[in-house]
Amino acid sequence: MINRLVIRNLFHRPVRTGLTILAVALEVMMILMMVGVSEGLLRESQRRTRGVGADILIRPQISGATITSADISEKLPEVLMQRFPEISFAMGSTVFTPGDLQTITGIDWPELERMSGGIVVFEGRPYAADYECVIDEVYAQQKQLGVGGKTVLMNHEFEVSGIIETGKMSRIFIPLETMRELQGWQGKFSQIYVKLEDSEQARGVIDRLKALLPNLSVISVEDFLALAATNIRQMSDQFVNVIISLALVIGFIVVLLAMYTAILERTREIGILKALGASKTYIVGVVMRETVVICLFGILLGYGLSFLGRAAVAARFPLVPVILLPEWMVWAALLAVVGSVIGALYPAWKAAEADPIEALAYE
Repeated sequence: MINRLVIRNLFHRPVRTGLTILAVALEVMMILMMVGVSEGLLRESQRRTRGVGADILIRPQISGATITSADISEKLPEVLMQRFPEISFAMGSTVFTPGDLQTITGIDWPELERMSGGIVVFEGRPYAADYECVIDEVYAQQKQLGVGGKTVLMNHEFEVSGIIETGKMSRIFIPLETMRELQGWQGKFSQIYVKLEDSEQARGVIDRLKALLPNLSVISVEDFLALAATNIRQMSDQFVNVIISLALVIGFIVVLLAMYTAILERTREIGILKALGASKTYIVGVVMRETVVICLFGILLGYGLSFLGRAAVAARFPLVPVILLPEWMVWAALLAVVGSVIGALYPAWKAAEADPIEALAYE
């Protein structure tokens, strides 16, 4: 009986019910998409770093993950390979971050291929001239660039000489000497990648490198990725928490207004129910069941919109990966239910406290 009453009430005002469901769905979608973008960018960065194939990373003593200069001597990789028989290869790179979540890497292409174990070139070839660049397939799709196309990097025009597989250090590569010339970093590297004969020797080699290079940060690639992930998540958590708070407030207000309006419109109905002996618990149960049903439909719609949103972002902004985390799908659902139930508490209480005589006389 009560379930039929709930369904009838929901279909009595389909537009209002639909808009409330949509509001809950948008709440769920906002949470999943914001968390998904944050996690997607982090994992893509980790994948590209692992794709280099190095075991140890040597960098300046900086607190963050972003390098903004080149202060390491270009002679250091050769010195390390001479002094440490455990090192199979060491190479340096220069890095410039233009501010669009991407990096431009200056590097010697044969050295990168040797370090990474080979790079798949889908179109064209590696750069051979000073103002040629190589980009990965995702960047090419985002910027709609092909081999022979022109792009502006660091206020200079570069011609795309090749398009490669994604996941190899960076999305944009230019000749090492060109980067040095443009940035005034002659004879310097931003960071050095070290590959060992046996990765199990990493801890011992790192300790010896730290003693040799006290002014530089020496860390295993896996430890660096773990540390960077912690720092990035700490920074992104603040933004994500703001979005979640806004989503909860929106869901709370929409459900509150929708259920409050529904109670006002059904004043006579509530009066009849109370006149027939319906208890306060029964009245509250009707309102809460309606809220839960709306919320469940909203959650399912929110999941669907999230998958559509991920597909839309992938098609329009390939450089922004979105990962929909299963654990956050559960959290988003729980947050939506809690916000909706809290929003329905006052309308439910108002309905339960209604005087049956006044309700029956309501026009």
